[in-house]
Amino acid sequence: MCRLPKIPMSNLLPSTFALGLTGYPLGHSLSPQLHTAALTATGLDGEYRLYPVAPDDGPGLAHLLGRVRTGELQGLNVTIPHKQSVIPLLDELTRSAQAIGAVNTICLRQGRLTGDNTDAPGFLADLRKFLAKEPNTVRVSAWQKPSKSALILGAGGSARAVVYALTQDGWDVTIAARRVEQAQELISALGATSSAAARISAIEYGPAGLASLLSGLALIVNTTPLGMSPDSGDSPWPTGLPFPRADVYDLVYNPAETLLVRQARAVGLRAQTGLGMLVEQAALAFEVWTGRVPPRDVMFAAAGAARG
Repeated sequence: MCRLPKIPMSNLLPSTFALGLTGYPLGHSLSPQLHTAALTATGLDGEYRLYPVAPDDGPGLAHLLGRVRTGELQGLNVTIPHKQSVIPLLDELTRSAQAIGAVNTICLRQGRLTGDNTDAPGFLADLRKFLAKEPNTVRVSAWQKPSKSALILGAGGSARAVVYALTQDGWDVTIAARRVEQAQELISALGATSSAAARISAIEYGPAGLASLLSGLALIVNTTPLGMSPDSGDSPWPTGLPFPRADVYDLVYNPAETLLVRQARAVGLRAQTGLGMLVEQAALAFEVWTGRVPPRDVMFAAAGAARG
């Protein structure tokens, strides 16, 4: 990560922090509320703004990153669709960002524009909390996890972070993508920087492919935007396909209960949205930019209040 040097904070911090998020669209984002709460809780002055940049606006993205390079912005988050497209505009990547092949946090480190990825550790931290909970509607004796086997829906930038986190934690992962070549590219990219590729396989997203996996799964993770507000009537799970006895984690956090989460809970499965991951990755990014550790409970409350 873009860790700050261990020197007195009074000699390090700017008087005001200018932070923000780029991506497109950004109307659903809760990041301003999260980081405003973090700034207040840590006693720092500043603001966190949204900087929407359309997918085909390369010059606009380059101009925005230039504002980080000049110090006008002290930190920038990156979301869909720019987690990979920002990479050629950066001077260097942290080890995790390079392995994942996607960036969600940008800062200036020793004069170099640096890309980091806090999605992976943020996801894993929240997943562990989720899996530590007792099953709520299924009896514990009926909840059998034969192995650490996970199914990932989607193969975009968020999927890269999730797959990396899971394989580093000892999971075997299957990626279901509409374009299998995109999933294969992800596997190749991870394999180029680690031994993770041996734990990953790919299938075409669809009822037939998914049906062949149901008996051995312990976890399903949705990394696609399907079900995100305002299109909350969508679900990434094929209609009519039964769920396996697996935990379900939906990275979508707005609305408060996605259709996928409702579907899983309706058949007695544990399921939750990605609000906890959102908070964890945001807290880690905030620490990268400021050197301060923000209180997660304050950020979680702010996100929950904003989401309604």
